[in-house]
Amino acid sequence: MAKGDAKDLRVRDVMSENPKTLGRNDQLSLADDVMRAERIRHLPVLDEDGKLCGIVSQRDMLRGALAQALGYGTAAQGKVLAMLRVKEVMTTEVITVPPDAALAEAARSMLERKIGCLPVLEGGRLVGILTESDFVALAAS
Repeated sequence: MAKGDAKDLRVRDVMSENPKTLGRNDQLSLADDVMRAERIRHLPVLDEDGKLCGIVSQRDMLRGALAQALGYGTAAQGKVLAMLRVKEVMTTEVITVPPDAALAEAARSMLERKIGCLPVLEGGRLVGILTESDFVALAAS
């Protein structure tokens, strides 16, 4: 890519499409399982109508690890995560971005807000997610 092309990049050019999602009433243990299996750090949360209502990050999951830090084992941690619902730990004030937004603006937004991802909405529907990993992949290409 020529240097002049970078300013023309849009979120849709770099985002991950069709991200894994959770329901707000799912057990937190499901979020943990999906994050581990998919090697991801953010999961958008959808309500019963399929609309974005929150996001769960790996940081939110660390709250569940508190049981382990207090001296309990992995089994006890699993029980704690199974008792909690996604809606109890998710962030509900989610900053989003449209797919046609300038990539540089999205990057600035993430830096200024110190957030690791931006769910991508088109017509109110989740179509992708832009993460720090997407920027690393772009730099590596």
